[in-house]
Amino acid sequence: DVQLQAFGGGLVQAGGSLRLSCQTSGFNFDDYAIGWYRQAPGKEREEVSYFNNKDRSPYYQHALKGRLTVSSDRAKRTVYLQMDNLKPEDSAVYYCAADQSSWMVAERFIMKAFQYWGQGTLVTVSS
Repeated sequence: DVQLQAFGGGLVQAGGSLRLSCQTSGFNFDDYAIGWYRQAPGKEREEVSYFNNKDRSPYYQHALKGRLTVSSDRAKRTVYLQMDNLKPEDSAVYYCAADQSSWMVAERFIMKAFQYWGQGTLVTVSS
């Protein structure tokens, strides 16, 4: 039974930092990419970042690169998203998702086509 659980959201002031965690179970962690998406009220869900456990490579949305660090702990089956210098426009519900690694993983990430999804965790950045 595949499960993904995102946690670590909260209220933070602009300029602050948060680390989100996505804990997983039920699939071969090393063969999957774990992605982060976010959705603000009234807006479409957008891709943020992913970590491909198969080749240990990160991907970041271009506009957010520089403020994010995505990492993976294989022993804990957990992927982390460190967010620094947070801005009010980063406020959203953040979701994690998983997809089997393939040559199409980047395209599937951008298309929001990852196979498994977890519940979200709310991030609120105050100005």
